[in-house]
Amino acid sequence: MVASVVTTAEILIVEDDVAILDTLAYNLARQGFGLQKATNGAEALKLARKLRPDLILLDVMLPGESGIRVCERIRKEDQEVIVVMITAKDAEEDKVRGLEAGADDYVTKPFGMKELVARINANLKRSVASLGTRGRILEAGDLWLDTKNFTAYAKGEPLGLRVKEFGLLAALATHPGELKSREELAKEVWGHAAVGSSRTIDVHIRRIRAALAQKSDYEYIHTVRGLGYRFELRPKGAEDGEEEPAAAKQAAVEPRGE
Repeated sequence: MVASVVTTAEILIVEDDVAILDTLAYNLARQGFGLQKATNGAEALKLARKLRPDLILLDVMLPGESGIRVCERIRKEDQEVIVVMITAKDAEEDKVRGLEAGADDYVTKPFGMKELVARINANLKRSVASLGTRGRILEAGDLWLDTKNFTAYAKGEPLGLRVKEFGLLAALATHPGELKSREELAKEVWGHAAVGSSRTIDVHIRRIRAALAQKSDYEYIHTVRGLGYRFELRPKGAEDGEEEPAAAKQAAVEPRGE
C-alpha cells in the first residue's frame, strides 16, 4: 500500500480518457484525498472556480482546449492552486510549455501510483507546511520575504509569486552567497531531486526574475553557469545575471525572528 502524507487535500483530476480518470480517482481516493473529475477544459475551469481545489492534476492532451491553455486560464484566476501536468513520455516541449504556462510540476506517462502519490504529497506538503513552519522575515535591498505567510514584496509592492516561485526565492535568500544546485533546490522546494534534471527550476527562476525586474532596483538571483544559482544583492544593470563558477560573496540578508 502507498504511504500517504497529506490526506485531507481536495484534488481535481482533468483527464479525457475515462478509464484512466476513474483509475486515478479510485486510487487517490484510497489515499484519503477528496476527488473531483473533469473530462475537458471547460468543465475543469468551471469546477476549479467553484471548488477551489488544493491541487489540479491536468492532462496536457485534452479534446478542444489543450491542457496548456487550461493551465494558463486557471493561473489568471488562481495563483495559489498547485497544478501538476500529465505529459507523454519524453515530451520535453510539453513539459516546458506547461511550466511556462504556470504548472508547478509534472508526471510523465506511464507512471506508477507510488510515484504519483509521492509527487502530490511532496507538492502539497512543501506548499503548505515546510516554509511556513520556519516563520522567518528575510530582507535584502528593497526585497522583503515573510516565509510564514508566503508574502514577497519589492519596494513595498507585492510580487505576486506563486507558491513554488516563493519557495525557490526563499530557499536562495535564506543562504545568501551560497551556490545552490538545481538538485538541491528541487529537494528543498519540491521534495525530490528528479525535477532538477529538467528545465523546471530554470522556468521558475525566469518567472521570479521577471517579477523582480518590474518592481525592484536590484538583481538578486544569479546563474553560475553549469552549476546552479546563488542569491546576491547587486544594483540592477551591474551584472547580466550569469557568472562563471567563482567564490561566493555574502549578500546582506538579515533574518529577523521566528
